Formats: sequence, structure tokens, C-alpha cells
Amino acid sequence: MHVSRIRLNKRGLGVLSPLETEVLELLWKKESARVRDIYADLKPRRAVALTSVAVMLDRLHAKGVVERRAEPGRGGYHYIYAAKTSKEEFENTVIERTVDKLIDTFGKTAVAYFNERFRGKK
Repeated sequence: MHVSRIRLNKRGLGVLSPLETEVLELLWKKESARVRDIYADLKPRRAVALTSVAVMLDRLHAKGVVERRAEPGRGGYHYIYAAKTSKEEFENTVIERTVDKLIDTFGKTAVAYFNERFRGKK
């Protein structure tokens, strides 16, 4: 996945809230799911409303982290959500964007720090 397709917050850090992270982890395990499926998995572990899960998935979609498609079902159409990338690809994108932001903000100081910090590590 190309880095620019995932929107990070203004600072480039703290990409997802704890609930968004939990929802995304479930989508990586399930591959795709309806809002109710995610809600059913979260409910035993966390006090959360169905509407909160729907809002969370909509936010993840707006950030470009998940994709959705509408499918007909009982009572009308329902969104089916899926993660756009693997967990590894997502983490690499976040790291790349964060490092780029640090270099943009701190320039040579950040580069010198990274060179010193990671010298000889593989």
C-alpha cells in the first residue's frame, strides 16, 4: 500500500485510539465483518454501544485504514468492513510517516540521532 493513502492525525503520532486499534485488530483476524459482528466480539470485553462501533468503523474508513462495501441484508443494506492492509504494512506505514514527520520537524538533528541510535543495529 502506498503511504499517502492512510491519513494520520496532524502530529503523525498516536494514529489510532484504543477502541479503533481494537476494532482494527478484530478486522485483521476476521478479514471482513459487519458492525454487529465487531460489536458482538467487543461487548464481552468492553462497555461499548453498537453506535460507537459504527462510528469507529466510519472513522477508520475516513482515515483510509478500512474499506467497506454495502450488501443487501435483513432490514436493508449493511456495510461489510475489511482492513485495507495487513498489520505489518500498516505498522510500516505508520513508522515511515512518523520518521518522515520527525525529519521534517527536526531536520539534521533527527537524522543525526537516528544515525547514532541505530549505528550497527540490523
